[in-house]
Amino acid sequence: MADWDRESFENAVIADMREHGGVVTSGPLAGHPLLILTTLGAKSGKDRRAILTYTQDAGDYVVAGTAGGSPTTPSWVHNLEAEPHVTIEVANRATGATAAIVGADERDRLWEQHVAALPNFAEYPAKAGRVIPVIRITPAPAA
Repeated sequence: MADWDRESFENAVIADMREHGGVVTSGPLAGHPLLILTTLGAKSGKDRRAILTYTQDAGDYVVAGTAGGSPTTPSWVHNLEAEPHVTIEVANRATGATAAIVGADERDRLWEQHVAALPNFAEYPAKAGRVIPVIRITPAPAA
């Protein structure tokens, strides 16, 4: 897919989300629970966005650094390791949050919960050949 333009695809997904209250209505991500994560680039120092499928646990958002089963951990994971203060947009509402890769015990529980809700994630560890990092994103308390 040499002609695929990631930025145009992401812009279209975000426009669809924002037009429909945070829900994607067409394309391969239609119906998936999605959030927009904005991190600070660890190398560039610039805002970097990622559109991620999420589940929830105790009021927090849970995302996984699958990169679609790639053998490489996505750059947004490295970014939040360097700077855990992030912004998330869910259902057209942006808020500050803190993101952290969870420890081994919690990772297993959250991964199983994630896969139960999103079965297509089950194949990613074997495909990637690595342990997929699981990230807990805790929204900042409302002011």
